[in-house]
Amino acid sequence: MSKVMIHPATYESVRQAVDQAFELFLLELQGKKVFIKPNLLRASEAKEGIITHPAVLRAIVEKVETMGPASIVVGDNPGVFCYGANEESFRKTGLMEAAKGYYQNIGNDSLEVDFNPDFMSRVSLSRIVLEADIIISLPKFKTHGLTVMTGAIKNSYGFLPGAQKARLHKAAGTIERFHEMVVDVFRLRVPDLFIVDAVVGMEGNGPASPDLRNIGLILAADNCVALDAVIATMMGIAPGLLRFLQKAKKVGLGDYDLSTIEIIGELKQLPDFKLPPLNGEAILKNETMKTFLHSRTLLRPQADPELCTGCGTCVDQCPASALSMSDHLPQADADICITCFCCQEICPEKAITLR
Repeated sequence: MSKVMIHPATYESVRQAVDQAFELFLLELQGKKVFIKPNLLRASEAKEGIITHPAVLRAIVEKVETMGPASIVVGDNPGVFCYGANEESFRKTGLMEAAKGYYQNIGNDSLEVDFNPDFMSRVSLSRIVLEADIIISLPKFKTHGLTVMTGAIKNSYGFLPGAQKARLHKAAGTIERFHEMVVDVFRLRVPDLFIVDAVVGMEGNGPASPDLRNIGLILAADNCVALDAVIATMMGIAPGLLRFLQKAKKVGLGDYDLSTIEIIGELKQLPDFKLPPLNGEAILKNETMKTFLHSRTLLRPQADPELCTGCGTCVDQCPASALSMSDHLPQADADICITCFCCQEICPEKAITLR
């Protein structure tokens, strides 16, 4: 039976929850190469709630230091094209300081591996992902416009450096296929421990929503499916409705049935939790929901003129080249847009909405 820890925490007291996680999920770190991967979407301030909070990363780094590994690497590949943004993102978020000197730009050194040819025959993974003895993944508790929620499985998408993340968005083509492809990426190297920053979570139109939620918890597990099932339940989503969890269970990564999961702590659904537009219904197979899904694929990005600064970041990062500037605002070509939501994800002003 899988176990999931749910532990009360603040950013000031997070070390207590981290200690409990390492007691429950034993790792032998002596003499090992340990890779710690936070969720770093893009350059932002910690108070925006977009990334794993620096206090969580620091507590885990300091805990691992006490356990005597041979080496520690902290890194991630943010959701942008250029490798140079990696270090800038770590500095602005405060994760660079929290990494205590163990940060590496993992986007600069990668290895090619075989992948699912339905999407791409080969992909590049940051070298540390393949060379680490132990991987500790630090997801952020938040929603996601394409996968409904982001947690243990989705956090591994950052193992991919550079523009290929956007190319895979395009190769997936549909929402269901993107869910399945995310699981294929996760399977390339399954992390050994997951510790989720749910002290402050995100609801609404994530993964870069202004709608933050004080939750006051740290979650931990060594099984991705069990952990994501608990996160989904807290958000008010039936885990079995999520296509990526369906596939993860089918390929033997774990079970999302709560009767098979030992909850250490108190599992409660968050009242009135706001979900993104797809709302978890995209994966149902009846004709009504297929029609619903089709209507959602007609969503297109629109910029709020009150928030948009005309910086052009969304235009530069669009994998389908579907955006262009008009009257200082980005406009989407509906015939080219693949509704990957990369523009909404990367907008530094949170000015992009889906309509």
